Amino acid sequence: MTAYSAVHALTTLASEGEHVDNHPSISPYMTGGGALVILFLLLWITTRFNRDR
Repeated sequence: MTAYSAVHALTTLASEGEHVDNHPSISPYMTGGGALVILFLLLWITTRFNRDR
């Protein structure tokens, strides 16, 4: 398989029908809120270990 045929195959695969996988059970607000809570937790842990500064 040459580079040209590989690029052609990938381009054809990408241009075929769009697969949209929307799960109604996954809320973007819950995902973002969970990520924010985790980041705040990591920030709090980091500041507890750097008390001497």
